[in-house]
Amino acid sequence: MYDQLKLRLKTELDAMKSSGRYKKESLLQSPQRAIITTTEGEVLNLCANNYLGLADDPRILAAAKKALDTYGFGLASVRFICGTQTLHKQLEQTISDFLGTEDTILYPAAFDANGGLFEPLLDHRDAIISDSLNHASLIDGIRLCKAQRLRYANNDMADLEKQLDAASTARTKVIVTDGVFSMDGTVAQLDAICALAEKHQALVFVDDCHATGVVGTHGRGTHEVFDVMGKVDVTTGTLGKALGGGSGGFTSGKKEIIEMLRQKSRPYLFSNTLAPPLVAGALEAIKILSEDNSLLKKIQSNTTYFRAQMLQAGFELKGERHPIVPIMINDDKTASAMAEYMYHNGIYVVSFSYPVVPQGAARIRVQIAAHHTTAQLDKAIAVFISAGKKFGLL
Repeated sequence: MYDQLKLRLKTELDAMKSSGRYKKESLLQSPQRAIITTTEGEVLNLCANNYLGLADDPRILAAAKKALDTYGFGLASVRFICGTQTLHKQLEQTISDFLGTEDTILYPAAFDANGGLFEPLLDHRDAIISDSLNHASLIDGIRLCKAQRLRYANNDMADLEKQLDAASTARTKVIVTDGVFSMDGTVAQLDAICALAEKHQALVFVDDCHATGVVGTHGRGTHEVFDVMGKVDVTTGTLGKALGGGSGGFTSGKKEIIEMLRQKSRPYLFSNTLAPPLVAGALEAIKILSEDNSLLKKIQSNTTYFRAQMLQAGFELKGERHPIVPIMINDDKTASAMAEYMYHNGIYVVSFSYPVVPQGAARIRVQIAAHHTTAQLDKAIAVFISAGKKFGLL
């Protein structure tokens, strides 16, 4: 039987390779930082989620090592059996305080936070109104629940209200959106979303994985940007991007929602507890961000500079103010070839094509970080301009 499956898979894989949609993995031989060492040499890293440059910060490494010595390598258990330490409760409280929420629950991964969110809370009597560009983890989490599903066009408030009207008879209505759309670098209109939620008596759930620690005056996320702290009912986020770059996720929000997730959320109940060194590292990351906003200011200034220079060079960009900077190529093969050219010229970027992005909307997604210097950004811009001319974009 496998011979038939093997042939089908090989045919599909060959098609991916010929179309430019095949995803390759570079092998790193160094920690995650601005300049990384791969098996092919040193490159400037412009495609990591390490927004604040904390993944190899000595303070975080020291906190993780101390936790390893104090609390051990792992719990070998789930939370409700014998897998909860004081360290985990401390991080949950710290996240709640940082975000201004009532309670928080930790997950082994941010994908699990979204995957385990909807099924415990909603059933066929309820309705979920979801942005069309929401992250795959939200889409999968919503699929696991029996609630009625409606979609609205990306960031389109008129269409959102139309879908809210269509769901008017539902017991509970929930608007679900990314805070920052990861392929476009655009920010959800949370002020307008919260206003519509209040008008239509709906809840608001936000995935802020690309916002926590990155946007807002204090890095608290999109609800801080739009001054709607307290109006968002649930925020999911990650410890694997700005907050240390390790792994782990969380759901933060209303007390009773979090309590129900502890009782019924499958990824929480049936997955090992987050390892103590990861918890300690995340605690230290939030401490750093809370005490000193210089990293936040640096990533904002780096983003403004890079975007301005790339626009002046003639590139088509998506987004406005977020350090996710998509450079639109609009052809899968060209995007793949251009990313390869840049990699061999010392700039590590990755191309994204269908089905990760819509057909005909291939792009190279640059991610700016606080540890990038102006000289490094200038080098990247110069290589982009060279590539743009070589591949007919400029």
